[in-house]
Amino acid sequence: MIQESFLHFLWRFKRFSTTELLTTQGEQLTIIHPGEWNQHAGPDFFNARVRIGQTTWAGNIEIHVCSSEWYQHRHDTDPAYDNVVLHVVLEADKPVIQRSGLDLPCLELKGRIPPNLLAQYRQLNTDREKIPCANFWKNTPDIIRSNWLDRMLVERLEQKTEQVARYLAMTQNHWEEAFYLLLAANFGLKVNVSPFEMLARSLPLKILSRHRHSLFQLEALLFGQAGMLARDFRDSYPRELKKEFHFLRHKYDLDPLPGDQWKFLRLRPSGFPTIRLAQFAALLQHSERLLAIVKEARNLEELEQVFSVKLQGYWVDHYLFEHQSIARVKQTGKGFRQLLIMNAVVPFLFHYGREMHQDTMLKKALDWLEHLPPESNALLDQWASIGAVPCNAFQSQALLQLKTHWCDDKRCLECGIGNALLRVT
Repeated sequence: MIQESFLHFLWRFKRFSTTELLTTQGEQLTIIHPGEWNQHAGPDFFNARVRIGQTTWAGNIEIHVCSSEWYQHRHDTDPAYDNVVLHVVLEADKPVIQRSGLDLPCLELKGRIPPNLLAQYRQLNTDREKIPCANFWKNTPDIIRSNWLDRMLVERLEQKTEQVARYLAMTQNHWEEAFYLLLAANFGLKVNVSPFEMLARSLPLKILSRHRHSLFQLEALLFGQAGMLARDFRDSYPRELKKEFHFLRHKYDLDPLPGDQWKFLRLRPSGFPTIRLAQFAALLQHSERLLAIVKEARNLEELEQVFSVKLQGYWVDHYLFEHQSIARVKQTGKGFRQLLIMNAVVPFLFHYGREMHQDTMLKKALDWLEHLPPESNALLDQWASIGAVPCNAFQSQALLQLKTHWCDDKRCLECGIGNALLRVT
């Protein structure tokens, strides 16, 4: 089935036979300029110029699959469509009378679409492959793929910076506090992102900063506010944490979160929220002025080192309170550190660079993505199966954006790659 979006494509790029064009009223038609594509409310193309008979018209173009849709969409009662000078349709099944009482000139495209173009569109539109253009990917020129993936990366970063903007609005443009909120949310990864964010919002950075000299007090604040100390303990360390939090809670008038919101199921012990909270406390203790340190990092190695923390004391032989385990080093892993940089640091610096007009920060953010290894997941495996193997995080992030926001929605006609495939047919 042909969709209206395909007709938009045909009109924008004149990808139909334009020889001996006639309106359905039998008048000769010449397309001087197709107009500006409008993706919002109103006619589909603005400021077009067409010659109908001996008269040149400047105005708007409206496109439908069937001409009767003009009435179905109630354009006949909408003054926004009074300046439409041409109705472009696949099939003219009903004449259209404008509000002025005049017949609306109509161009019917049925029979004017190249068969090979129509066949390729139908294959793209109905292909059951998870990536619609899988069979055509290698036919796209490298320059087109590269340029479109660059755009996808920027689009992904812009979407991620929406969260940064939200945190800034929440903190009255306090950059350090906003970075703290973003970093905390990313410590939870996908499973515990919500409770980590709620914890950080309920426990301001200024309170934690007052106790940066004491890892014990930082852990008491974080575990207590997370609702993980609201029970009786046998071990002395959690009992001491609970006692300390009781004092700090009243000092700062804190209202702890429910402890049952934290998820442990299907997580490796190294990813338990108890371990992540202990690591977060250690990071805050050892990294005063954390945002400044991140901004000043000269290379990726320095930046990774900022987020490298090793747990000591109680957590050497515990993953959970009162469940002793084999003693082993519990350090933020390289993969986890790289995810923090990719999902928190890079978007934050990208937004910071734009807002503060600091091109050096923008360059740092993009350079770090180019030096980070690509992620490994099922979506990227799909790309690898058609020969699109990312060599760094810059490319993998772009491919993820393309898959989840374009391929999955079958936006092939808006996509630079899908568009190119149809235009070279």
